[in-house]
Amino acid sequence: MSANDPASILVFATSDKGGTGRSVTSCNIAYRLWLRGLDVAYVDFDFGSPTAGALFEIGGVERGVTEGHGLHSYLLGQTREPTRINVGRDTDRPQLRRNPPRAGSLTLLPGDIGGGEFGCNDASVRLGALLLANLLNEFAVVIVDLSAGRSVALEIALRATASTVLRNHTHRWLVFHRWTRQHVLAAGGLVHGAHGLLETATAWGHAKADLLASMRCVRTAVAESDSTRVADPAQATWLKEQANSLRELATANGIGAAMMLGQTPIEPMLQWREQLILDADVGARLANPATVAAYTNLARRLTDSTTWDTGR
Repeated sequence: MSANDPASILVFATSDKGGTGRSVTSCNIAYRLWLRGLDVAYVDFDFGSPTAGALFEIGGVERGVTEGHGLHSYLLGQTREPTRINVGRDTDRPQLRRNPPRAGSLTLLPGDIGGGEFGCNDASVRLGALLLANLLNEFAVVIVDLSAGRSVALEIALRATASTVLRNHTHRWLVFHRWTRQHVLAAGGLVHGAHGLLETATAWGHAKADLLASMRCVRTAVAESDSTRVADPAQATWLKEQANSLRELATANGIGAAMMLGQTPIEPMLQWREQLILDADVGARLANPATVAAYTNLARRLTDSTTWDTGR
């Protein structure tokens, strides 16, 4: 990390709707941090669909682990330690195993296959807080992929970060949304609306202003609106009009430019197959350089404290 990077950070990836690119973008951010030499833990709290194993291409755990030692089992008190998987060692993707010498470590903590959502109670919150605190002592960045919406995963995260175990640790919240009217409205509601992040967090003891300062939005699958790159002039004009309208809508719903961490472009490769985008994919002209640049920028800004101090 640079001088502007905190010692260790806890990152929660959330969204109000499914299909926002939350998981695939979070996994790619984790990969880019790994390439920078950081030790990263990826915690799959997407209880309804724990598929991070598929994104990292780890055979046998594409939908979670089967031996009853995943995060579901751990939070329910059924196992003392959740499964850990070394991504660079256990992935089935050869190019991913050939990581640079200066790369850090990337560890996946998967859910249980077929685990599903479950009730939140004091015991699960305590276990979640202890797990995350222990990971922060071991890893530079801990990314927690939450289930979409106002889920039990979100409640556990909010309650755990308000507890004495995690209260003094740096935690950041990434709200993912596609660049469409429906998704902008949904993301604004998740942050500012009834039973949303701020309202729920305040009820559990968070300071509203502090939590809001720890939040940023990530816009995904943003269409190209540059007329020099869009062949049809009518289409270029329409795209620019829509982009302006969406920017106004985002600002009106409290998730405008000041709340934005970054954005990702539409990536044809990901339309067909959700996966990590490697430099080798760009070299083979299978993926666009702009996509890698977007993930790299998100990883940099996520760990740069000046991004969060100034909102730049």
